[in-house]
Amino acid sequence: MSSIKIELRQQDIDKIKEIAASFGNREHELINVLHKCQEHFGYLPAEVQEVVAEELKAPVAKVYGVVSFYSFFTMTPKGKHPISICLGTACYVRGAEKVLDEFKKELSIEVGQTTGNGKFSLSSLRCVGACGLAPVVLVGEKTYGRVAPDDVKNILKEYND
Repeated sequence: MSSIKIELRQQDIDKIKEIAASFGNREHELINVLHKCQEHFGYLPAEVQEVVAEELKAPVAKVYGVVSFYSFFTMTPKGKHPISICLGTACYVRGAEKVLDEFKKELSIEVGQTTGNGKFSLSSLRCVGACGLAPVVLVGEKTYGRVAPDDVKNILKEYND
């Protein structure tokens, strides 16, 4: 699963148990439980998955299978400012790949990675439903439309805190 071993604190374990209990500790609520856990922790490391499996009386392999299958779940921590580039058809046709390449160059990371300082993480997604604004970039909850490679430096400057 994950090569980074984290130590869950008792309060973290209690939070997972509380989330699982809020869904009746039912295995068929696995996706809902995982969503709430990811909302709380920011990602789903193996250690969180193991506690979820235990609480729902589900095999760890099933939990891992769900986490690794669905693209909205992540097993690696996201940066403080997660950047997502839409690569859906409209965005792709209008140059989203060049925009993505510029972000990779400026941040010196690949898709799925986080900068060393934990500030930015980079991902791609299929469609954000804003095709009229293609190509679209999301930084956290903020949407940028009609982004060109030349815009990348200025977008990143907004997050130099």
